[in-house]
Amino acid sequence: MTKSDIWVSFLVVTIIALIIIPLPSVLLDILIVINLTLAMNVLLITLFTKSVLEFSSFPTLLLFTTMYKLGLNLASTRLILTDGSAGQVISAFANVVTGSNYIVGIILFIIIMIVQLAVVTNGTGRVAEVAARFTLDAMPGKQMAIDSDLNSGLIDEKTARRKREDLQREADFYGSMDGASKFVKGDAIASILIVLINLIGGPIIFTVNGSLSITQALSQFGKLSIGDGLVSAIPSLLISIATGVIVTRSDNEQSFGSTLSADLLRNPQLFRIIAVILLVLSVVSGFPFIPFASIGIALFFISSLIEKGATKTLLKQKEKAQKLELEKKKSSHQVKQSVSSFQVDPLAIEIGYGLISLVDSSVDNSLMDRIVSIRQQIAKELGILIGPVRIKDNLYLESNEYSIKVRGNEVTKGKVYPDKFMIIAQGNDKFPFQGIKTKDPTFHLDALWIDARDKEKAELQNYTIIEPLTVIATHLKDIITKHATELLGRQEVKKLLEGIKEQSGVVIDELIPDIMRLGEVQKVLQNLLAEQIPINDLTVILETLADYGNITKDTEVLTEYVRQALKRTIAAKYAGESQLINIVTIHPRVEEMVAQNIQKTPTGSYPILKSEAVNQILRAVGKVQQELVMKNTNFVILASPKIRLVFRKLISMNYPDIAVLSLNEIPNEVKIQTVGSIDF
Repeated sequence: MTKSDIWVSFLVVTIIALIIIPLPSVLLDILIVINLTLAMNVLLITLFTKSVLEFSSFPTLLLFTTMYKLGLNLASTRLILTDGSAGQVISAFANVVTGSNYIVGIILFIIIMIVQLAVVTNGTGRVAEVAARFTLDAMPGKQMAIDSDLNSGLIDEKTARRKREDLQREADFYGSMDGASKFVKGDAIASILIVLINLIGGPIIFTVNGSLSITQALSQFGKLSIGDGLVSAIPSLLISIATGVIVTRSDNEQSFGSTLSADLLRNPQLFRIIAVILLVLSVVSGFPFIPFASIGIALFFISSLIEKGATKTLLKQKEKAQKLELEKKKSSHQVKQSVSSFQVDPLAIEIGYGLISLVDSSVDNSLMDRIVSIRQQIAKELGILIGPVRIKDNLYLESNEYSIKVRGNEVTKGKVYPDKFMIIAQGNDKFPFQGIKTKDPTFHLDALWIDARDKEKAELQNYTIIEPLTVIATHLKDIITKHATELLGRQEVKKLLEGIKEQSGVVIDELIPDIMRLGEVQKVLQNLLAEQIPINDLTVILETLADYGNITKDTEVLTEYVRQALKRTIAAKYAGESQLINIVTIHPRVEEMVAQNIQKTPTGSYPILKSEAVNQILRAVGKVQQELVMKNTNFVILASPKIRLVFRKLISMNYPDIAVLSLNEIPNEVKIQTVGSIDF
């Protein structure tokens, strides 16, 4: 138990004591000032809070502040009804606000209560209720986005776990606020009732015992009741405003002041329009000239200041971009000419001028940081080491365009907008936002680029929000996965073998070069990667090649032997936690047709079938795929070991994402379920 826990426990017990133990007026004055200070502190904290998670204790704090204020109400009521006074603070509020007329104080108190109950508290409760519902509805989509970022290598497991915890805390916060806002409403109602009790009970007690006349009692207790009501109403109103501020906050990692200034000062032209209207009203007969004219002139002055600030910011951004460009040119001139200086890069990204800000290494979470995460994720998932990815600008690209090149050749292009966010279409519904229509470059889904101001609305409607960096990073990871065979050269294979030399040195020495050459091992690894089979179990792969390398030198046959040795890895890729693989079988007649028409060439085995037979097989595969996609069923095609590779080559051009396995590649402990058959 920490010191903070002990102090909090002590304060809670003290609040309960306020209800029971009579307090002297001096101590009551101090506690009332503490209550007012606490309310102002809570309000200021909510204004400077950048995220609701920074003040996650707010719902519980509402309960304690409400109990503390009600405890003070009971203590002051006890003093008012017994002594006819309640300390200097309450008297000061009564004299300053009501003056000589307590009726004015009653009217002011009623107005404050109406504002608190009908406006602030009622609106806060509704916002908290809606926020709680939308937060809970959006949780599955946000969790899927976190899982997607984790799977694509944009974040690590630790970051994903923290984001899930933050998501759960956010849902808990809004759920708690939905109920905690009722504390504020109940507090306001209780304050009204306590004022009525003091206003009615005091005169009755002191007139019955003969201490005061009815007129004197009404005057004295009218002031005391209103003073007591204002002392409790003002902190209560501050807490109500703080509640409204925190439940209406947008979680954009900025304080309320920063967000407000950015929103209000974005367009100086609006200030000039308002200034013109005010100046026109100032010369209209009957309107006072000085207030309207002075504010209008002030707005003209403010708009000019905003424009100057925006111009300075734009110039700084241009100077920064030019400085970066000059540094690149300077460094390029300093590079000595060598053979490696004009060789193509294995993997490169070229960007347009408008995307240079995404590469700024001084900014957290830049494109270079994402690429480092992707390289680590690829190494973990596929078992290959991707070298550094070269990033360079290209003046021939559009401002917001990027190009991904493999071995110097462009394999894909894309376009992102640094100041916007991408949302993915939900079904066939139209987008309820204005934006730039596009296609997600990785999954080819209908998407829309929206402005940052629409981000919160899109989240509330359960759209998946994708940042520009995430779009590029996901696209890059997809390209690396599809072109892994081109990125695995002999040099990369040698680095892999050197990395496991200490633990698998015996099998490496036995295999290379006595049984197989390095290039033959590379070919087997490329064959595995071509079907997205990870090669991170190099020891098993090399031992299998050492076992069968003396029997055959055919790399395709050796690859099939390795696949059988990796059957648990392969099965786990398609079975998952359910330990069940949905399979589509091939009719024996079709298998026999393919098996009888296999031709062996120096570059591998290929099916030699008539075009009509090929079309019939492809149509049958397409029909099965369409039926199973409609049922949202993942599947693999199960073929005999003899034709597995050939059948895969047959359908790979039309259906590159459909896996073809043989029965030898499925362990006994994994269950299979037939969901279709290929026949014609």
